[in-house]
Amino acid sequence: MSAHSAFTPLPLVRLAVDCMGGDHGVSVTLPACRAFLDKHPQAELVLVGVIASLEPARNWPRCTLVNATEVVTMDDPVEVALRKKRDSSMRVALQQLKEGAHVCVSAGNTGALMAVSRYLLKTLEGVDRPAIATVMPNRRDGYTTVLDLGANVDCTPEHLLQFAVLGSALVAAVDGQAEPSVGLLNIGEEAIKGSETIKRAGELLRAAGEAGHLRFHGNVEGNDIFKGTVDIVVCDGFVGNVLLKTSEGLASMLGDFIKQEFTRTPLAKLAALVALPVLKRFKHRVDHRRYNGAALLGLRGLVFKSHGSADAYAFEHALARAYDAARNRLLDRVQDRIGDTLQAGGPAASPPPAPPAGLAASSQQAA
Repeated sequence: MSAHSAFTPLPLVRLAVDCMGGDHGVSVTLPACRAFLDKHPQAELVLVGVIASLEPARNWPRCTLVNATEVVTMDDPVEVALRKKRDSSMRVALQQLKEGAHVCVSAGNTGALMAVSRYLLKTLEGVDRPAIATVMPNRRDGYTTVLDLGANVDCTPEHLLQFAVLGSALVAAVDGQAEPSVGLLNIGEEAIKGSETIKRAGELLRAAGEAGHLRFHGNVEGNDIFKGTVDIVVCDGFVGNVLLKTSEGLASMLGDFIKQEFTRTPLAKLAALVALPVLKRFKHRVDHRRYNGAALLGLRGLVFKSHGSADAYAFEHALARAYDAARNRLLDRVQDRIGDTLQAGGPAASPPPAPPAGLAASSQQAA
């Protein structure tokens, strides 16, 4: 493995927060921000929103309020967020990345956030398309990072290689793993299986692994995500989004089944009381709120997306993940790894597409 540059953590991290985004707006974001500040003395917050709504936070320590007169709703088309709502809390929060903030966090419309982020920040050299990455719990009491989760429906083999590099930088920054393992999601472990795109992507990933730019495990299947076979699983956005929504639906269904069985009869209710400590630990382990906070990787700025339906507990976790990524200089790590791969003769990115309006077709709702 090649040794990547050492990155000294930032002494102070400034987070720009779109306080109006998501299903619940300031009723969730402000309590989450207050709890986050209490636990992170080396953080500063730039709270962006309609100024009257931010009034409860006016005298908070390490906190600045920035006014925005418009709000991007969860139903707004991408074109509205991009072209008409130029003073939205989402756009103003992203603009803070050019004015000293290290990372931006929003629970707003995913397609709009991706489009506005890409328009304002542009992609890094060597990256064709940004990708959405988040984590899923696994049986090793940890989690597996998966990308892309909906930003790019149609991907080339080169895009999948870039996603692997982006994911490796993310895990290195947030989890402190110098060389996380990468798996390519496929219908079987054998290299001969899968579509031509997947087989070619496997060849590129193996070459990058042999060159020491990432640790490629090989092909993995869907169940490997929850086994914890690898640290990172790479797939296109169509497959990733279906995987994410299916996993969330399955977890919700299993929770409902357990609740139904423990309330079916008086004896079952008594058994539930006895099993309550075990049930609480189980609920904690599978609580999707603990894994909230998806990174939009490949941009010239750090952007994290919270679930739109997140409560204060979940949104606080998204802030914490964004803080860890910024403090450990995720952006520098991404640039370092992408640069190494390109210098070694890896596939160069094609020029990034110019038309922001075209982003509507490739940006999918991942939360």
